[in-house]
Amino acid sequence: MFYEPRLGHGLPHDPFKAIIAPRPIGWISTLSATGVPNLAPYSFFNAVHSRPPMLAFTSETMKHSAANAVATGEFVYNLCSRPMFDAMNISSGDFPEGVNEFEAAGLEMAPCRMVHAPRVAAAPAALECRVAQSMQLQDASGTKLAGWIIIGEVVGVHIAEAFLRDGRFDTAAAQPLARCGYRDYAALGELFEALRPTDGGTYAAGQPDR
Repeated sequence: MFYEPRLGHGLPHDPFKAIIAPRPIGWISTLSATGVPNLAPYSFFNAVHSRPPMLAFTSETMKHSAANAVATGEFVYNLCSRPMFDAMNISSGDFPEGVNEFEAAGLEMAPCRMVHAPRVAAAPAALECRVAQSMQLQDASGTKLAGWIIIGEVVGVHIAEAFLRDGRFDTAAAQPLARCGYRDYAALGELFEALRPTDGGTYAAGQPDR
């Protein structure tokens, strides 16, 4: 099938988010301007740069996390593992302003070192970020949308010692969760290593150099 999004897809459910999958879950913690902690998951999230390390999350309306990040210039990404799904799911609720989602989800907060916002103490890793850029999105015709993108520079990294193996972060052991469209989620499954041609000519794991 083919469809133009502006004309509709004719399906019972929108396939867009299921096609762009899996998407890492950006579990974002912030502080409000008045000092109230906030925690919420975002599936429009990813790393966007490595030198310096930067990541971004998009809020389709100016929700609490985005508003707090813009107001304070700070936020934290908390890696959400499979065992933490229930807490993450609770934190996605439509809570009124001023509610501390850490408390609602039964999560312990831990202090950060470079930013004021708290982090999820039990997360396998957490990235402290300072807002580098924020902007309201617009479509191809220039019409302003309700959505905002928040880009943060990582200024501090927390890694739980249990997930460091031989000098590497053990992604498989951390079991990061991903969003797969509709109400579907996935936890990281099989990992395999493949070298790039620039790594010495090996095109894929198990294949001879060419």
